[in-house]
Amino acid sequence: MFTTTPSPRARTRARRWITVTAVLVAAIGVVLIARHATTPLAPPATTSPPGVAPTATPTAPVDEATALASRPMLTLPPEAALPHAFTTATAGPPITVPRPAPLADRVISDGFPASAEGALGWLTDFNEVALRGGDPATYLRAYVESALPHAPAPQGSGLYALLTSFRDRAGIRPGELKPGLTVTYEVTQGLIKGTADAGRFAVVCTLGQLSFDYQGQATSMGIGDCQALRWTGTAWRIAPGSRAAYATCAWPGSIESVTAGYRPLNRDGAR
Repeated sequence: MFTTTPSPRARTRARRWITVTAVLVAAIGVVLIARHATTPLAPPATTSPPGVAPTATPTAPVDEATALASRPMLTLPPEAALPHAFTTATAGPPITVPRPAPLADRVISDGFPASAEGALGWLTDFNEVALRGGDPATYLRAYVESALPHAPAPQGSGLYALLTSFRDRAGIRPGELKPGLTVTYEVTQGLIKGTADAGRFAVVCTLGQLSFDYQGQATSMGIGDCQALRWTGTAWRIAPGSRAAYATCAWPGSIESVTAGYRPLNRDGAR
């Protein structure tokens, strides 16, 4: 039986691919840890002396929008985000994302209509643009431009945490150009978590394939993102108030993505 020894160049390419994949898995783990760390804990139980009726603990009223945004999403292990088999099952029919009206002077279109599907179209466009290149500095600029006053800080976003963790672990500074590294995010699925305030508030989620290509060696993962959005009268913006609960990360089209409620998107010409 004959065997061949990989060339030094092939071994180097393999090491790069393994490194990129390992860093991505670690970065996903960091985001999941942060997700659990920011989940509100139930108040501790209190006990009353014998013969004394327990006193109810006063709680602040929670409005509909806050309750919708903070309701937890399904949690899956990091491995669910890795490429694996597709399923023929569905969580429902495709969601048609409207075509945005052409508007100038903005990288991210504001031409989506005042509907939940329009909000999902806006977030799809926002995430694909903000993640292009995989630079947290780019995401930060896009977020700040698209957030209303008193919106959650961008540093708490799951996507920002993922990009920052990836660059930290790969030894690449924010804003630094890395020759041979390309990063893209292609949204293929989404879900509408719900709406409030007569449809002027919406929580929507995207699920897409985040792909890293480093000097010819490519790897991908399924990454989700949920945002609470507010209709301003002319455009969708990241809403003030509570941050939307972190999205479920799963390989698009897998049984896990269906279990999480993601549905295919009909982009209908949206950029």
